[in-house]
Amino acid sequence: MKFRSAFTLIELLMTVVIMGIAAAIIIPSMGETGVLKVQAAVRTVVADITFAQSDAAAFQERRALVFDVANSSYSMIQVPGNQIDVSSNMLYDPTKPDGKWIVDFTHNQFGDARITSASFDGNAYLIFDGMGGPVADASGSTVGTGGLIKVSGSNQVFDINVEAFTGRVTVTRAAPVVVVPDP
Repeated sequence: MKFRSAFTLIELLMTVVIMGIAAAIIIPSMGETGVLKVQAAVRTVVADITFAQSDAAAFQERRALVFDVANSSYSMIQVPGNQIDVSSNMLYDPTKPDGKWIVDFTHNQFGDARITSASFDGNAYLIFDGMGGPVADASGSTVGTGGLIKVSGSNQVFDINVEAFTGRVTVTRAAPVVVVPDP
C-alpha cells in the first residue's frame, strides 16, 4: 500500500491563520504611505532650512531658499551681492542629475504633498546672513521677522515656522481644512 503525502487539516488552518495575521499587519501600513510621504516632504524642507542656515554660517555668506508655491517647489541659492538670482546662483546638489538644488514636490517620492504657502517678511524666500540668522532682504541687515511654510497632503497640513533672530525651526500639525458640500 502506498501512502500519499498531503497536508493535514491542522496544517492548512495554521497557514491560513498566519497569513491572516500577516495581512492584518501589512495592509493597514500600506494605506499610510501617502501620510509618510507628506511627512518626508516636511522633513526635507526642515533639513534644507537647517542646511542653508549652517552653510551660511560656515562660509560667512548669505544663503536663501526661494519658494515657488505655484509649482510646489523651492531652490537653494547663494546670495553673493544684494540680488536674489535663482538662475545663476543655485547651489550644487550632488544627488541631482543636473546638480541643481531644486526640490520639486510634484515628484512621486513626496506623494501628494504640496507647498500651499510660504511667507517671510512678505516674500516667498528665506534669507540667512553670514551668521546664520534670518534677514528681511538680500541687501540689508535688518533682522527678519521669521515666517511660515505650509505643506499639505493626504488630509494633513503641517506648519513649518522659522523664528526671527535665531532661525529656529518648529513644525506643528495644523487642522486640515474640511470642505463640506452644500446640501
